[in-house]
Amino acid sequence: MANSNDDTAEFVIETRRPDEFFAPDHPPLDVRLGAATHPGNVRPHNEDHYAVFRRTRSCEMLLTNLSQGSSDFIPDHSYGLMVADGMGGQSFGEVASKLALQTVFELFNHATSWVMKSTDLSGPEFRRRVDAYVKQIRQTFRERGQAEPYMSRMGTTLTAAFLLPPHIVFVNIGDSRAYLFRNGKLDQVTRDQTVAQQMIDSGSAPSEVKRFRHILTNSLGGHGHPNHEGAEVLHGDLRPGDRLLLCSDGLNDMADDPAIAAVMSNSDPQTTCDLLVELALERGGRDNVTVIVCDLLECT
Repeated sequence: MANSNDDTAEFVIETRRPDEFFAPDHPPLDVRLGAATHPGNVRPHNEDHYAVFRRTRSCEMLLTNLSQGSSDFIPDHSYGLMVADGMGGQSFGEVASKLALQTVFELFNHATSWVMKSTDLSGPEFRRRVDAYVKQIRQTFRERGQAEPYMSRMGTTLTAAFLLPPHIVFVNIGDSRAYLFRNGKLDQVTRDQTVAQQMIDSGSAPSEVKRFRHILTNSLGGHGHPNHEGAEVLHGDLRPGDRLLLCSDGLNDMADDPAIAAVMSNSDPQTTCDLLVELALERGGRDNVTVIVCDLLECT
């Protein structure tokens, strides 16, 4: 009789708690949105692109002998907000920012799954998902550069917020920004991936590094950053009354945080966006400016 050890494979079955598969109930939040973009007072092209989308998961009962109303399904909604600030000279920055957003949408369409609810947005699984998207976007840029070498140096920033109320995940590459406006206080959520920010982190005073604030240490596409930083990934919880702002640096280069905060106190998201663009233009408008404002409200 053969030794059973020679013919037996050992399997390790990972066990998980049931509650890891089910997100807890949370009061629903209503989402109100606004967006605006402008080429500014100086630039001939608008190299910014933005997108706001909603993704819905729903379930419909087709056949059952249960009584009516005993099996209601509540649809889930998640939201994506994205701002891309292109660079590369001529109109190539415009192509780059557009290509980044289009590639994100194509990847969504081919993804095997999309997070609608999660019990652990800070975990490695979500980070791997973000890294996979960034890798594929960069591959798309490389292929475009190989096919059209004159575009090989184009690039773009990408700042995104993915809302899975009451949770949110921010993804940042470059120096476009995400802010949280809560209880009348404006806080920058993302960290600029620039030489200036690196110098500040090393102890330099912000006033001493202004000339380096537009030198990116990370971007999508282009050959200027052979050692890309990883995407910045942040997560947090949302509360009723929170307001989010995503913007290209055409806003925060022209207006400081107190000036932006004063406008953010306006009640309507679209009016707030229009006023923020107007603020940037009044203060010089030296770059394209793009803003997205998102309000989180209690459902009534």
